[in-house]
Amino acid sequence: MSSAASPVLTPTATAPPLPLECLPNYDLIVTEDDTPVDNIHSERQAKLLSDSLYSSWTGPGEERPFVAMGNVGLFFAVKQPPLVPDFLLSLDVEMPDDVRPKENRSYFIWNYGKAPDLVAEFVSNTEGGEADIKRRRYALIGISYYVIFDPLNQLRGGVLQVFALRGRVYEPVAANFLPDIGLGLTLWTGLYAGMRGEWLRWCDRSGRLLLTGDENAIQERQRADQEQQRAEEQQQRADRLAAQLRSLGINPTG
Repeated sequence: MSSAASPVLTPTATAPPLPLECLPNYDLIVTEDDTPVDNIHSERQAKLLSDSLYSSWTGPGEERPFVAMGNVGLFFAVKQPPLVPDFLLSLDVEMPDDVRPKENRSYFIWNYGKAPDLVAEFVSNTEGGEADIKRRRYALIGISYYVIFDPLNQLRGGVLQVFALRGRVYEPVAANFLPDIGLGLTLWTGLYAGMRGEWLRWCDRSGRLLLTGDENAIQERQRADQEQQRAEEQQQRADRLAAQLRSLGINPTG
C-alpha cells in the first residue's frame, strides 16, 4: 500500500499505523457484499447527516478535517468481522485521494489511526441489537459517542438516545450539544429528498440546523430575490420622485 493512497493522518490522530508486516491481505477481506440498506428512510437519513456536514460545516476547528460515511464497514481488528454502522463521523482524518483500492473502501481503524468519534444506528426493527449488543461493541472499540435514532420508538427508549463513553461504558447525555464534536443533534420534521417525515439533524450550539446543499441553494436564491426586490423598489421610488419633480417644473437630472 503506497503512502499516497492511504488516509492522511493529522498530528491529533495519535494511534500509530500498523507495521507493514502486520497488515492483512486486503484481497481476502470482504469490504462490501452488495447487501441493500434496511429501508429507504435509513438510506435518506444517512445521506442527510453527511450532506449537511459537507455542505455547511468546516469541521470542529481550524484546519481540522473530518470524514462522514453511511453504511460502510468499520473494521476494528485484523481478524474480526466489521461492524456496519448506519452512519459514522471521524474527526482529524481525511479521506484517501483514491477510494477504489480495497484498502481504502472501508473504515479500517489501523489505516485511519483512530476510531470514529461518533456512530449512529437507525432502528428499523427490534432485532438489530442497537440497545445492547452494538452498544457494548462500540464502547469496547472506544467510540466517543453512540447515537440511537428510533423513529417509531420500537425499543421503547425514546426516539433519540445519545450516549457518551465514560471509561468502557456509555452513559446517556443531552443531544443538543456534544462538546467533543462541537455540534448537537436534534429532531426535525420536514421534507428531505422527496420524503416527508421526522429526521435526525445536526445543529449548532444555539440550535440552528446545519443546512443541506439544496437548502443552502434555496437560501441563496431567496437572498438574491430579496435583493432584487429591494433594488426594484428603490428604482420605483426614484422614478416616482423624478415624476413629482418634473410635475413641478424641475428637471431631476439637472
